[in-house]
Amino acid sequence: MDATTTDTASTNGRNDKSVVHVQILGQQLAIRGEADQEYILGVAGYVDRKMREITDKLPVASLSKVAILASLNIADELFKERASRERDGVSLGDRTARLTAALDRLDQLLDEQS
Repeated sequence: MDATTTDTASTNGRNDKSVVHVQILGQQLAIRGEADQEYILGVAGYVDRKMREITDKLPVASLSKVAILASLNIADELFKERASRERDGVSLGDRTARLTAALDRLDQLLDEQS
């Protein structure tokens, strides 16, 4: 994906935002943000790939339909990832609580032996 970057001055006079020009499914877009160019290109490339996957399956779909379906697919991935991390976090929290309880019990036993 081709891209160009230009700096833009923010309202406070600092150059903390830049514009990265990307192309997604043939559409030229100027993305303004604080993220670096490589990050923006990565995100744009991901969206472009998702949209192209849909156009491969539905070649006559309108651009808006392709965008909506790609958005739904990306949101589905996000929700699944969040649920997975939440499950992992609960599992990790449970293990941490058990280890903490075991250490507390060990400390108590050591104190009793002293």
